[in-house]
Amino acid sequence: MIRVVVADNQALVRAGLCGTVETAPDLTVVGEAVTGIQAVELARRQRPDVVLMDVRMPDMDGLEATRLITTGPPGPSDIRVLMLTTFDLDEYVYGALRHGASGFLLKDTPPLELLAAIRVIAAGDALLAPGITRRLIGEFAARPTPSPPPAADLLQAITKREREVLTLVAEGLSNSEIAERLHIGTGTAKSHVGHLLTKLDARDRVQLVVLAYRTGLVTA
Repeated sequence: MIRVVVADNQALVRAGLCGTVETAPDLTVVGEAVTGIQAVELARRQRPDVVLMDVRMPDMDGLEATRLITTGPPGPSDIRVLMLTTFDLDEYVYGALRHGASGFLLKDTPPLELLAAIRVIAAGDALLAPGITRRLIGEFAARPTPSPPPAADLLQAITKREREVLTLVAEGLSNSEIAERLHIGTGTAKSHVGHLLTKLDARDRVQLVVLAYRTGLVTA
């Protein structure tokens, strides 16, 4: 059972999200938050698998709440945050990536796609909405970052094949698409991604994408 916390300050939106989640037999809502502070407290108390986080929240915005949920205290967390956004909030999406969000979704996403997105985020298996991901990541990478990029020699720890896989991950490809592109099995592609997560100390594929751009392996 995938445990979900829904954080949105609009009652109707929150009720709709909760109702949608509860229609799935493998998902359950374990809490609702109206403010960013409540979202952080609820996440720490309930330890859900996924938090659906609105960007604009009272008391503390969704970006800061995401940072606190994913980094602690008491330490780095395996709770994954799925940001809810719209195209006119691109700036917030860039911030969400920097603050540890595992994915982002448009608020007008159909219910079945929302449920699928939650499952994807919980599994840490793929990026969401590849078309949107490529556009946002490309713009994100072209913008100045507040902290220095990691040294390019960070990639020295990975193999040539893993570099190829990382490049395709940065393009927003799923494991099956990577397998098809490289003429390897899907299980092999998944193993390569797993090795990359371990070697590069990344918590999910979103961080792999950001790392690929920041090290210069991929350019926008």
